[in-house]
Amino acid sequence: MAVTVKKAVLWRKEINNRPGMLANILGPLAEAGSDLQVVMAYRYPGGTDTAAIELHPVSGRKPIAAAKAAGLSQSPVPILLVEGDNRKGLGHAIAKAIGDAGINLSLLMAQVVGRRYSALFGFENEADAAKATALIKKAAAPLRKK
Repeated sequence: MAVTVKKAVLWRKEINNRPGMLANILGPLAEAGSDLQVVMAYRYPGGTDTAAIELHPVSGRKPIAAAKAAGLSQSPVPILLVEGDNRKGLGHAIAKAIGDAGINLSLLMAQVVGRRYSALFGFENEADAAKATALIKKAAAPLRKK
């Protein structure tokens, strides 16, 4: 199956790293009918009590209102959501294509479930994200048999 590359928006909030904070954020979104595909929650390194929660997608009138009421806002980081069939070495191929083009990544979150992968790539600006779209599609295209 072909790779898909789409623009995505992460919704995020910085929080105090305390028990129950993730549930406090997710509760109103669940009640509003959100169907989240990505939930990232992490504490900042260095012994700080600050953490971040990032979610995708947040769409529709009720989920957006719930996200805003919970203190979430759209991240300014340009994001690409990439999905396709996994294969050995694919992560390296994509990272090499992006790096060889002189594009720096702001973030990467990827996982494989079964034979499929899903990844979020974050970039420093929209121009880099746009340039990376074609590079990712080319690097992730199915290998031709010899």
